[in-house]
Amino acid sequence: MSRKPYIREISKTRWFLRQPRYMRYMAREVTCIFIFAYTFLLIVALARLSQGPDAFQEFLNALRSPLGVLFNLAVLIAAVYHSMSWFNVTPQAMPIQQGEEFVPGSIIVGAHYGAWAVISLIILFLGV
Repeated sequence: MSRKPYIREISKTRWFLRQPRYMRYMAREVTCIFIFAYTFLLIVALARLSQGPDAFQEFLNALRSPLGVLFNLAVLIAAVYHSMSWFNVTPQAMPIQQGEEFVPGSIIVGAHYGAWAVISLIILFLGV
């Protein structure tokens, strides 16, 4: 006599609402949509640049509109969240072994944040 095993029902659309770490994971994945949209915006910028200075100036004027500023702000927030969440999981994704011991996760995360800060300052000074 075989018994029918219990199969727990799992929602196919809201499974990530059960635990906060699942919600953080899904939030990080959703930020990829913003990164894709900004990449597409850069491709459009290159296309407008190839069409001449007037077309590119119209594109820049569109970016200065309230909707363009709001889009850039949303992309910035998404990119910062995406970067920070990946930096925080880097020790689990990329453990670094030094001899018999592993490098502490705080050093790996700190190195990533430090490199991010240095590169951001270099870009800031070169852009001014």
